[in-house]
Amino acid sequence: MLSPEDNELLCRVGPGTPMGNLMRQYWIPALMSSEFPKPDCDPVRVMLLGEKLIAFRDSLGRVGLIQNHCPHRGASLFFGRNSECGIRCVYHGWQFDVHGNCIDMPNEPPESDFKHKVKAKAYPCVERGGLVWTYMGPRETPPPLPDIEVNQLPEEEILILPSLVECNWLQALEGEIDTSHAGFLHFGSMMPEDTQEGTFLHYTVKDRAPRYAVVDTEYGAMYGAYRPAKPGYVYWRIANFLFPFYAQPPEGVLGYHVQMDALVPMDDYHTMAYIMVRKHLDENGKPIRLPMQGWSDKYPPIQVPMLPNTTDWFGRFRPAANASNDYMMDRELQRGPDNYSGIRYLITQDRAVQESEGPIYDRSQERLAVSDAMIIRVRRRLLAAVRALMENGTVPPGVDQPEVYRNRSGSVLLPEGADWIRDTAYLRQAYVEHPELALQQPQP
Repeated sequence: MLSPEDNELLCRVGPGTPMGNLMRQYWIPALMSSEFPKPDCDPVRVMLLGEKLIAFRDSLGRVGLIQNHCPHRGASLFFGRNSECGIRCVYHGWQFDVHGNCIDMPNEPPESDFKHKVKAKAYPCVERGGLVWTYMGPRETPPPLPDIEVNQLPEEEILILPSLVECNWLQALEGEIDTSHAGFLHFGSMMPEDTQEGTFLHYTVKDRAPRYAVVDTEYGAMYGAYRPAKPGYVYWRIANFLFPFYAQPPEGVLGYHVQMDALVPMDDYHTMAYIMVRKHLDENGKPIRLPMQGWSDKYPPIQVPMLPNTTDWFGRFRPAANASNDYMMDRELQRGPDNYSGIRYLITQDRAVQESEGPIYDRSQERLAVSDAMIIRVRRRLLAAVRALMENGTVPPGVDQPEVYRNRSGSVLLPEGADWIRDTAYLRQAYVEHPELALQQPQP
C-alpha cells in the first residue's frame, strides 16, 4: 500500500505539482492529427495535465496548442476565428499564431506597438504517426521525441485506439501492467478443456496464478510472468513500463507484435488512453486481423463502440459503454458459460474495474500480494524519479535517451532453466523483423 502522502505525490499532475513537473519533462501525446484534418478547421478543446488548452491547425497546416483564455480579457479562444495563419479572438479581434505571438491587434491605434509586448502561452507541437505531440516543459530547446517503434511506422500501418478513462492516470497504467487479471476478468469463464492445447490461452487458464520476475530498466521496469507449459517449457508473458506513462502489454507473440499504450493524464481525474498497434498486412499490403495465439472466436474485439465527439473538455473519444450505464453489463451473460464479467469488449472490462476504484483510489486501503510485484516496482520507480527531480533537479529516465523506448513485449515459450532476459533480448529489440513468427499466431 501507499501512504496518503505518496499517493498524492504520484496522482496529482497539475501545474506546479511534483508529478506534473516530471510529466512536463517529456513530449506528450496531446491529440490525434485526425481531430483537425485540414487547415483553418474548427479548433479543439484539449485538457492536458490539468491545463485547459485550445488546439488549432493554421492556414499553413501547422498545429498550435495555446492557452484557453485570451491574454486580453480572458475570453475563450475556442470561439476564435481560425484563419489567416492564426486564431483570432472574437471579443476584440486579437490574433495569435501557433507560437503564441500576437500578430494583430485591430482595436488598437495603428501606431501602437503593444501587440509586440503580448504573448499567449503556447506549447510547441510535432506530428508523428497520427499523433500530435507537445512539449510543456521548461527547456527552451525541447528534448528529442521518444523513439517509439509503432509511432515511427507509416500511418497506414498503425491502428490507434483513443479512449477517455474517467479516473486518475495511475489507475489506468496499473491496469495495463497487471497480467494476472487476464485469467479472471477476460478469461475467467474459460476452462482448459475449452481451449486448444498448446496455445498461450490454454496455459493461461490452466494456471491462473503466474509467478513473477521483475527488474528495473533504463526506461522504467520490465516483468516476466511465467507458468508451466508443455513438457520441458515455460510460458512467459513479458511486458514493460516506460516513463512516464507508457505500457507495453504482453499481447501477441514476442518479436512479432508491436504495441505501445500511452495513459496520458488530462487532469487528476481523467485520462486519455492511446493504444497504438501495428497492423498486420497481407502480401498486397492490406490489413488483416490475426488472433492472439489460441483466442476463441467468441473473444470480444479490441475496438469498442464510441459516442460522437462533443466540443466540451471531456467530450472526446467517450466509450458508449461507460459508468452511466454500468458499462452495458449483462447479468444473464455473466451467469452463462462464456463471459466472466458480463461486460462485452476487452477494453470495456478494463475500464469498468479501473474506474470503479473511484476518481483517485486511496491506496492506503489496499492489500498488495505477490502478484502485485510489478505494481510495487513501478510505484517505487516513479516515486524515486519524482523525488530526485524535486530535490536535486535530476532529469527523469528517458527524457534525453530516446533510444531506450526501442522495445517490444509479448508472449513466448522458453525451455526450462532459460535466462528469460538474455534469451529473449533479440526478440525484444524494436525494428527487427521476425517474419517466421507470424506463423505462430493462429497455431498452437
